[in-house]
Amino acid sequence: MAEQLRAAVRELMPRAHEDLTRLVALRSVADARQFPPEECAAAAAWVAGAFREQGFADVEAVQTSDGSAAVIGFRPGPADAPTVLLYCHYDVQPPGDEELWNSPPFTLTERDGRWYGRGASDCKGNLVMHLTALRALAAAGQAPAVNLRIVAEGSEEMGTGGLEDLLRQRPELFDADVMLIADTGNTAVGEPTITTSLRGIANVVVHVSALEGEVHSGVFGGPAPDAMTALVQMLATLHDEEGNTTVDGLVSDQHWNGVEYDATPFRGDAGVLEGVDLVGSGSVADQVWARPALTILGIDCPPVVGSAAAITPRASARLNLRVPPGTDPAEAQDLLIGHLLAAAPWGVRVSVDPEATGMPFGASTGGPGFKQLTAALSAAYGAEVGFAGQGGSIPLCSALAEQFPDAEIALIGVEEPQCRIHAPNESVDPSEIENLAYAEALFLSRFESRAGSSS
Repeated sequence: MAEQLRAAVRELMPRAHEDLTRLVALRSVADARQFPPEECAAAAAWVAGAFREQGFADVEAVQTSDGSAAVIGFRPGPADAPTVLLYCHYDVQPPGDEELWNSPPFTLTERDGRWYGRGASDCKGNLVMHLTALRALAAAGQAPAVNLRIVAEGSEEMGTGGLEDLLRQRPELFDADVMLIADTGNTAVGEPTITTSLRGIANVVVHVSALEGEVHSGVFGGPAPDAMTALVQMLATLHDEEGNTTVDGLVSDQHWNGVEYDATPFRGDAGVLEGVDLVGSGSVADQVWARPALTILGIDCPPVVGSAAAITPRASARLNLRVPPGTDPAEAQDLLIGHLLAAAPWGVRVSVDPEATGMPFGASTGGPGFKQLTAALSAAYGAEVGFAGQGGSIPLCSALAEQFPDAEIALIGVEEPQCRIHAPNESVDPSEIENLAYAEALFLSRFESRAGSSS
């Protein structure tokens, strides 16, 4: 039976390439200021049709509060069977500067064994993985042993919260025993990984004012306070000499207990320049998965070109604080605001605008779903499964965990580090689609909700 599934997935890979080609060609950026909304509507229609063909008779494109359409569907299984939810999103990041791409971003292009295009991995490759798993079951003459729900989000990359609002309004559309969130990936190609931890987010914008307006640096420079210099001093207090985040009152010495992330591949994945050191104490895994991290996202100040010999009266910065499970992002945001206010020199005027926060997520891994999914992934890859964290945030996971505290939530996907998600030349390794589709098909054909069941 397993051999039939493996063969079916392999034979379906040309179809997977065809599906991904069609999806990548749809410029489904959920921002009408950048791309026509019709592109997202066309993608939603394609997704709904594709899953309808796989037995999801009850499929609808549900409008959410942010104007996006979430494709929601249900496929009944055997009586008294558990329910598995399959999540993905069909919207994508904007391509950015297309001159930085080696091939057109919305044309799936094969180079050196990888498939390139915006959304090839994040997250249309995961969508195709779900479809390939379901098609393989049908081709092998097998039916899923479970009830199935599909949730394909239409605005995940914009972070506008439409799907989370829908979850609160219509929780019955999401109710499941196991939720497979296909929006992460393996630590490396061929190394099966389940993501069990996501950092939360707490952003602020800090404003510094020191003068009524610009004044000549030659006439007043020295005693006149410079808002930019004050801001720089404040920002410098947020990290120590090693680069650790040092927000007063915020714990930042946690350790990661799952798979390690070696420094050498991390340097390559992150594009760290030769001769430049990694920052922070502890391991890379500690830094990116278990500890808070503060990043300066942007600064408002006079640009170099066109700058005058004047003292800057006002300056602002937008700060991004990532926090691990166990840290409340609202409390972390308050600590950051308090730190900034206390660090202001010379009595300069400081105001801080808090932005929306996002909860971190930590999965419970002791249930039957994790046990049987781990077995399926191990069988598909012929390797031991690792448990990793994710430095980024997926707010839906925390919302699902709050709404369904007994559900098992597992994060998997095709987005390994070489994919360069959100960057030019995003790509996917097709072997990841193939292996994950096989693992998912195995899981869906065998899952039982009893802890002692065999996978």
